[in-house]
Amino acid sequence: MKRLLLPLAFALLASPALAVRPDEMLPDPGQEARARELSQGLRCLVCRNESIDDSDADLAHDLRVLLRDRIAAGDSDSQAVDYIVARYGEFVLLNPTTKGANLILWLAGPAALLAGAGLAFIITRRRAAAPEAAGLTEQDKARLADLMKE
Repeated sequence: MKRLLLPLAFALLASPALAVRPDEMLPDPGQEARARELSQGLRCLVCRNESIDDSDADLAHDLRVLLRDRIAAGDSDSQAVDYIVARYGEFVLLNPTTKGANLILWLAGPAALLAGAGLAFIITRRRAAAPEAAGLTEQDKARLADLMKE
């Protein structure tokens, strides 16, 4: 049993590394390192929340090859990523930009949190300032006593 655990652990740890095929790797180690770093920030359009570097999907393979082609052609990191974004849209970025319509998405969460905190503060302040609604007046106590006698 112990003999099987170690190879199984290594196989599970190495499985994401198998996504990048040897035939798509660049011969220059510097360019390959750039490609691997950039592909970690690009989303697989099939797997959704997985980078193209970790995905085994055919479309992820195509994106990895396209990225490596752009790097081999001499594009800078931003030019290579911009080329892919131009073709597939901003959804391909795992970390979307904070420009344009995405700014609404970035600000909506904190704005809703602040609005909820402000509303909770106002409600608790009003309840603290209002007279106790659960307390009975003398007239209500007398009427309750009459009703209880019946």
